[in-house]
Order: sequence, then structure tokens, then C-alpha cells
Amino acid sequence: MSRPQGLRAANDVSAPNDLEPFWMPFTANRAFKARPRMVARSKGMFYYTPEGKPVMDGSAGLWCCNAGHNRDPIVAAIQKQAAELDFAPTFQFAHPAAFQAASRIADLAPGDLDHVFFANSGSEADDTALKIALAYWNVTGQGQRTRMIGRERGYHGVGFGGISVGGIVNNRKFFGSLLAGVDHLPHTYNRSEQAFSRGEPDWGAHLADDLERIVALHDASTIAAVIVEPMAGSTGALPPPKGYLKRLRELCDRFGILLIFDEVITGFGRTGFAFAAERYGVVPDMIAFAKGVTSGTVPMSGVIVRKGIYDAFMKGPDHAIEFFHGYTYSAHPLACAAAVATLDVYRDEGLFERARSLEDVWADAMFSVKGLPNVLDIRTLGLVGAVDLASRPDAVGQRGFEAMDRAFHEHGLMFRATGDTLALSPPLIVTEDQIGEIADKLGKVIRAVA
Repeated sequence: MSRPQGLRAANDVSAPNDLEPFWMPFTANRAFKARPRMVARSKGMFYYTPEGKPVMDGSAGLWCCNAGHNRDPIVAAIQKQAAELDFAPTFQFAHPAAFQAASRIADLAPGDLDHVFFANSGSEADDTALKIALAYWNVTGQGQRTRMIGRERGYHGVGFGGISVGGIVNNRKFFGSLLAGVDHLPHTYNRSEQAFSRGEPDWGAHLADDLERIVALHDASTIAAVIVEPMAGSTGALPPPKGYLKRLRELCDRFGILLIFDEVITGFGRTGFAFAAERYGVVPDMIAFAKGVTSGTVPMSGVIVRKGIYDAFMKGPDHAIEFFHGYTYSAHPLACAAAVATLDVYRDEGLFERARSLEDVWADAMFSVKGLPNVLDIRTLGLVGAVDLASRPDAVGQRGFEAMDRAFHEHGLMFRATGDTLALSPPLIVTEDQIGEIADKLGKVIRAVA
């Protein structure tokens, strides 16, 4: 059987000559291999194809390259660490960079969120947070609290715990829910009430009150935790209604339920603050993070927990393991070095503040495509934007896919398509001129797929 060939000759190692062996994640493999969207190099705001064509990164990689690409201080830190210490176990042993990274991350978190448990991906962070919640209730003598509350349209990774509390249809359709006892709050999006909102929509705070219905059905004494994304990202960038997250915090406090914020996407400047929890004045019991912590350079994630949760585990014999959980690569030396260097870049260049200062400029640019063919809604928050396009009657998702593909090949712009929603989230180093360029190219693409 013949296989799709790459973009260059077989003796050119800069591009593959056989695309078939790689089963690509979350990708239409046949469509990609027929018309690849390949990048070979990156710097600053740009990717470059194997032929050297620049592609502006309108999605910060996969919501993760918040400091831009191949930043010299981060690269140097990774190289230095690789030459000094390639790997060290963190089961019963450790290395100094792990404690440095944890301290720096905890310093950014609000309130008494001051202990960090490291993992490697957003999926692992979310599953870890769920396990911490279950274990916490066990060690505090309330082991009957096992029920988890997620939210419709929520995305909490691809682990079986995250899928169970998540609300993405295809994840649940194909893999089901393995956690026993899961309920879901309603999602917060209503186009008829919220269309073309800039930032947090006025309508929808009352949707948090559905937690009272779930409590009335099961009793609060059975519920371990509520997990939500402050801004639902992968489902199409849904900002929280004004007052929604504070209301959810109030209800969790009333019923003694832990509140987990999944900030895998919103963390590290995406909403103009270190964490969205700070933007909304809410202190959750745990924050799951990933992506931007290393600006995507080395896989790293983790969970930041409140002091009282950590302290609840620190009982019993000193030699006994308090929390029977972890990963081989938890606090990997290269990831820790990358995280510390990345946090230095964020601090020294004021990138969180920069994102905040550009929010209105970004919103104006995104709303410039309002009125173009098939544009049903536009949403913005921080340096995030989403445009809902009308679906073709016989092919839901095709218009969005074609827009993404045309943007890359014809206009040198990368963004994500979730069904027929176009999602953009550029690195925080984006300039006002580049924001204008992104909006101009986006408008051309929307017209082209009309």
C-alpha cells in the first residue's frame, strides 16, 4: 500500500518522508496527510514551514506558548539543566529546582493556595485534583463524600476522571464515565441572551444555583468537589457570566464542598492575571495548571492546593507516605528549569499586565469581523477570542475546518477550529499591529468559506 509522502526528498531530514506511522491526536488524520499543515521551526510570534514560510501563531501553539516561541532565556535554562541533571526521582528523593519551581508558582496563586503537586499534562493535573479531593475527605473522616460535580461542555482532559466530570459529548460518547457518582451543572452559554458579549456576559450568574438542586437530590454530605474551568476553553471559549464564579464559591462554602478551578488554559496570563481566580476575586480550594507554566517548552502541570488541605494529610507516622499518588516525571528537572525561566520572562517583561492592557485592542479587532457572512457570535476575554460560524446544513464542522486549513496555507495564520467555532489565543507578546494583521486575515478567511 502506498503511503502519503512528506514535503521534501527522503534524504532531507528537515521534513518526514513517511506520514503514515504517526497516529495524530485530536486530528482528522486522513485530511491532514492529504494536505499537511507542517511546521519545522519557531521564533517569537511565528512558526515556519519546512520551506521557510512564516505562519503567525494565533493560538499560542495549543493555548500554551504564552511567552512566545524559543525565548532565549528559557532555551538557555533548559540547555543548562540538561547538561547538569537530566533526571532525578521525586519519589523519596528530590532536586533543588523542584522546590524553587513550586515556591514560584505558589507565590503567584491567591489566598492560601500554597502547596504544589506536580504532574506532566493538563489531563494528569485534573485527575490529580480529583484524587486529592477524594483522599482529603477520607483522611478527614468523611469518606462518604465521593460524588463529583462537573459542568456541561466542560473539558478536563482525557484521563478517565477528567472525562467523567467533563461535558464534551464525543469524550463521553466513546469512553463513557468510569467515576461512580457524577453530576453536571448546566453550561453557561445562551446565544439569545449573550450574543456578541465583550468579556463576561451580564446574563447567567443564576446558573450556578443549579448546585442547590444537585445537593437537594444527593445531600451535601455525599459530594466531594465541584470542578469548573473559569472560562470554558476547548468547547469554544465561553467566558463566565458576571458573578457566576463568586456565586459558585458561596454555594460550595455553604455546603462544605471543595471547589476546583481547572486553569490549564486560563493560567499564566491568558486572562490578564497569573490566574483567572485573581481576576474574579475567588479563591478555589485547588487550581489545576499546565500549558503556560513552561510556555509549552517542556511538559509540566500540577495542582495548587490550599494549606488546610495539605495539612490534613500531614498526620500519622513520619515515615509513612501521606498521599499515594505521583508520576515518574513529576517535577522533572528540565521542566522545573523551564518553569522558573518562563516565570522570570513573565515577570521581567510584565506579560500578564501587557495582556490586560491589550484586552480592549484585542476585543476591537475580534469584533471587526461582526457582520461578515455566517458570523453568529463573537466572544472575547483577556487575549482569547472565538467566532461562531453557521454550520453547513449537510456538514457540521466543515466550514470551521476549511477556515483553519485556508488560514494556514493561504494566509500564514494558525488558529484552532472547534467544530464551526474559530478560537484564537495569541502569545502574550503579540503587538497591536500583529493583532490587526490577525483580524484582517481572519476576515479574509471567513469571507472565503462563505
